[in-house]
Amino acid sequence: MRSQNQRRKRIVQTAAALALRGGVEAMQMRAVAERAGVALGTLYRYFPSKMDLVVAVVTEELDLLENSIIRRPPNAETAAGRAVDVLMRATRGLMREPELADALVRSLIMAEVKTDLGPRITDLLWRVATGTPLVTEPPAAGAAEDGGAPAEPDRESSDYVLAGSLASIWIFELLETLKGHRDMEQVQHRLEIAAEPLLARF
Repeated sequence: MRSQNQRRKRIVQTAAALALRGGVEAMQMRAVAERAGVALGTLYRYFPSKMDLVVAVVTEELDLLENSIIRRPPNAETAAGRAVDVLMRATRGLMREPELADALVRSLIMAEVKTDLGPRITDLLWRVATGTPLVTEPPAAGAAEDGGAPAEPDRESSDYVLAGSLASIWIFELLETLKGHRDMEQVQHRLEIAAEPLLARF
């Protein structure tokens, strides 16, 4: 199992490196397989389509964002301020590779492949808005380990629905940015306007 996880991670990192140099177009399945040192059939076993692979690369970007938030949590006093901080970090990171950002939007809006990106973004916003840690504190000596898993939100709660609404607005703003209709300052301003009333009760 560990070797399979390592192989999958190597494939995703190889695809990400190709995308960084030549965009999504450079992520040809055969090129990824050759550079990752796996058979083409093995690659398709992990990722049945190119879009599955693109989503995996975007998911890795989300992992990096979450790690950066753990290392450097948003320090705004309000829930809205913390949420906008996180969304702008995500926007800037994705817009460094617009084709990946476009793939993220398509995967969320058009559901071309099964992905948990939408819920993960909403979870992330809920956590920073409510001040819930992304990971739990290490257990005290002698205490049972919980694996470091963060507390699960109640996805039927009104707070979670409000966080999801803000995530949906962000996706639209990201789409408008990709079209060239927004710059970063405009995106931040519009997210701040939306976040204030949506997260006022947090």
